[in-house]
Amino acid sequence: MKLTTLCLLISTTLFSSAVALPQPKAPWVKRPGHYPGASKGQVKRAYTGTNTSTCPVDEKILIKAPKKNIFMGLEDSEAAAVTAFLHKQDNLNLTAVENATSWDNVILLVELLQPNKSDALPYLNSEGPTPERYAKATIQFQATEEPYIQEWMVGPLPISDTSTLQPLNYLYNKGTGTQRVYDADDDALDDFMNKIGASIADITLALWNGTAMGLDNDTMSIWGIDPLWHENGRIIYWSGFWNNPTSFYDSSTLLPLGLYVKTDITGRDPSKWSVQGWYYDGEFYPSTEAFRSAFYSPGFEKFGPNVDGSWAHTKQQGPELPYDEMAPPIPVLPQGARYGVDIEEKYVEWMDFSFYISFNRDTGMKLFDVKYKGERIVYEVGLQEALAHYAGSDPVQSGTAYLDSYYGFGPYAFELVGGFDCPSYATFLNTSFYVDETTHTHVNSLCLFEIDAGYPIQRHSTSQYVSVTKNTIFTLRSVSTVGNYDYMFDYSFHIDGSIQISVRASGYIQSAYFAKNGDYGYKIHDNLSGSMHDHVLNYKLDMDIDGTANTLMKTAIVPSKESYPWSNGQMRNTMKLERSFVESEDESKLMWPANGGAMYSVVNKDSKNKYGEYRGYRIMPATGSAIHLTVEDSTNLQDAANWATHHLFVTKQKDTEMRNAYPYNSLDPAYPVIDFNKFFNGESLEQEDIVIHFNLGMHHVPDTSDLPNTVFTTAQSALTLLPQNYMLNDPSVQSANQVRIMYKNGTVQEVERYGVKQPTCQVDLATTSTNLSAYVGDVVVRKFPYEPLDWYYETDSIA
Repeated sequence: MKLTTLCLLISTTLFSSAVALPQPKAPWVKRPGHYPGASKGQVKRAYTGTNTSTCPVDEKILIKAPKKNIFMGLEDSEAAAVTAFLHKQDNLNLTAVENATSWDNVILLVELLQPNKSDALPYLNSEGPTPERYAKATIQFQATEEPYIQEWMVGPLPISDTSTLQPLNYLYNKGTGTQRVYDADDDALDDFMNKIGASIADITLALWNGTAMGLDNDTMSIWGIDPLWHENGRIIYWSGFWNNPTSFYDSSTLLPLGLYVKTDITGRDPSKWSVQGWYYDGEFYPSTEAFRSAFYSPGFEKFGPNVDGSWAHTKQQGPELPYDEMAPPIPVLPQGARYGVDIEEKYVEWMDFSFYISFNRDTGMKLFDVKYKGERIVYEVGLQEALAHYAGSDPVQSGTAYLDSYYGFGPYAFELVGGFDCPSYATFLNTSFYVDETTHTHVNSLCLFEIDAGYPIQRHSTSQYVSVTKNTIFTLRSVSTVGNYDYMFDYSFHIDGSIQISVRASGYIQSAYFAKNGDYGYKIHDNLSGSMHDHVLNYKLDMDIDGTANTLMKTAIVPSKESYPWSNGQMRNTMKLERSFVESEDESKLMWPANGGAMYSVVNKDSKNKYGEYRGYRIMPATGSAIHLTVEDSTNLQDAANWATHHLFVTKQKDTEMRNAYPYNSLDPAYPVIDFNKFFNGESLEQEDIVIHFNLGMHHVPDTSDLPNTVFTTAQSALTLLPQNYMLNDPSVQSANQVRIMYKNGTVQEVERYGVKQPTCQVDLATTSTNLSAYVGDVVVRKFPYEPLDWYYETDSIA
């Protein structure tokens, strides 16, 4: 049977009806009283909540999107057709991935080329046709002494006699979508590093009773910096020795050994690669011979290893917490879901919000055409890039600055765990991405759910009454495990019209060896230092407030000395508001003011409310920290991540500036394909179509509480968009889920529930738990040759 549309595919991957694939954990059931094709206001309440039957907790609302989702990924057949088309192009000289060596040209990625906003808006506004669909193909050319990656544009789709292949250059301000590759020979590099490990096996055995020689019984591994260093025209790779985990726990990044080797890996001939030196305990040795001589000299200080153990394992340990053997509180849906989803078009409606979901390999999920009360407030919002920039006394920590879209957030958006990552009653959606001529489907890797915030959104009490309104939040969530870190991404919608964009980090830290590292981290275990680093995650936020003609307004709260007609000539120390506007890109690299002393708002200066105030949406930091990169003029990054220097930026929207980062910028940081600084050329930002680029993140100085894993409660950051003079009152007053209790002399006189009845149906707890034994992982279908019946399971990781 086919992977039914009930099992949602973000890229609309289609499987043959002969394939028996896993069924969804949360089946969609049309709610009684819902009319096909209904939209807001047409869904009738089917349950009064007064019966004592079993609560319909699994019921969902199916709706029909007002328009086709033009931001959704390629269909499976489209990806297969594009791949076959590319293999027919003689000038590409492609080899099928499964047959390729490091000296063959291969397809890395095929995905939808996001339509230009200038084409998409007329369609969304019912003023123009559906934009033509094109695919973006990323090809790595390796049959050359100077390998490179090049982007191509294929279309229009579906593939036909009129479809063409052309270089995709207009999106990249380097002038070309071409990036040199300096590490195309992974297997050769592994062999080279294993030979180095073998050359000092006597030392590693003496230090740690282990080896790193590429053997099955090795107890250590050698790996190092990202990005590679470009030093006087040479390609330098610093790497360190790490103990291997002794169990299935992914604890390798907690096991540094404190020995580092510098290698020159310039060019593609491994016979010309060489060892350039060694670093141990604060001393640099220019050759292997010099290091060995020092090691066997009297007085050479030798430190112990970091060894795997229960301290590094995420399992229940220590005395159980009081009463913790009892089940914690369980949220339920007593009358079914209160939101609607169009499965085919990935379109969602909740209360007065609606939006489309998109998903891609580089950055995972994005939202498009976010509307509130029928008006578009956000055209696009989504992650652009995520940086983890380390610092330390050793060359590996000092030389590491991961740009994670290189690895991709899509490939590592694994299946979510119901009841833990998301409530069991959440709607779980699948995501798909194309890589290495296969389509991977991660089952249940997005979730949608509504949940009580745990505190009311409004309350007030007097001597006569108390009024309280429930605070219900609707969230779209995904989690991507990029190497050692698990990033949880949320878009949360609130009944007051606000939207919160948040990220949390958990997983294993990348640690440092303790020797000489006291200025860069705390000592957190026997021979371990928590390696300080900055997480900076950049988002693109394209808001359209009452149209595309917008301006960023700053409202500063400033101290002042004022004399008033009533102050009898006395100066009074006070504060007041100062309003200004960001007029051009010359002044649009911004910091959040100290003491929260200013508010930024996207407004339409031609649109005022009836009181004469600009209607807009305020942008403000929320939970955790809002940061930018601490390191100035990063030696590692150079011009590859200029979006990390400030808290937020404003630019004029251009179709040619669709994304401010490029996943392969780290391959040549001095000459990136996209340099964000080139976005700023002094253009006017007043009443223009503007784009906000903002950073979330955290300064992370790991301590003992980061062992074995960092926890979400400390590593989090969020930004909130909230109405500012956008409506004439607080929209949450529309909610019927509030109560007013009138009382007098200790006696309740009246309880007003506004028509909402307390549910009395019975909850079957079996419906509130997830069948964890049905966890799937990854469903893979090959695209070249296209074999839709030959699917298999595979779950990839970076390591």
